[in-house]
Amino acid sequence: MSKKPKIAPKLVRLDLACGNNKQKDFVGVDQTKKGTQADVECNLMTFPWPWGNNSVDEVFASHYLEHIPHGDGFNDPFFKFFDEVYRILKKGGIARFVFPYYTSVRAFQDPTHLRFLGEPTFLYLTKPWRKINKLEFYPVKCNFEIVKFDHAVSEEFAGRPQEAVQYAASHYWNVVNDLVVILKKA
Repeated sequence: MSKKPKIAPKLVRLDLACGNNKQKDFVGVDQTKKGTQADVECNLMTFPWPWGNNSVDEVFASHYLEHIPHGDGFNDPFFKFFDEVYRILKKGGIARFVFPYYTSVRAFQDPTHLRFLGEPTFLYLTKPWRKINKLEFYPVKCNFEIVKFDHAVSEEFAGRPQEAVQYAASHYWNVVNDLVVILKKA
């Protein structure tokens, strides 16, 4: 009697707000299918999303976070968005986000950009940091581990030593064009 070969489960990978740049082997999600590569229509500002708890392996979003509107101050949809990402990710699931760096003209040139993001913003998505800073009362529940920040540097700084780029990025504008943040569900 022969054993049936084990079939690896198919990964559930979502490309949120994919527009016409859907990642290969991802399910494209956008507010409309019309004129986009979206497979699923979903308003990402309406919660909950149609995926179950702990059901998604990976989430990717490129140039979406800067479009999340601000709420009434304290109750910011940014927190709700990340709590929802956290809810649908499996334990150990990865979330990758690409967005214009806050000290790049790219962050300001598009009139539809509503927020400006840098590395410290993502500390608010980690419970230990909120606890250390006595911000446990903030309306956010997720507990991501920050895996990595990658900086897409401008052409002028490409190939320069890392120390020179780091110095320039902390002192000058338009050194870093985009930031990539990789988070992991703890």
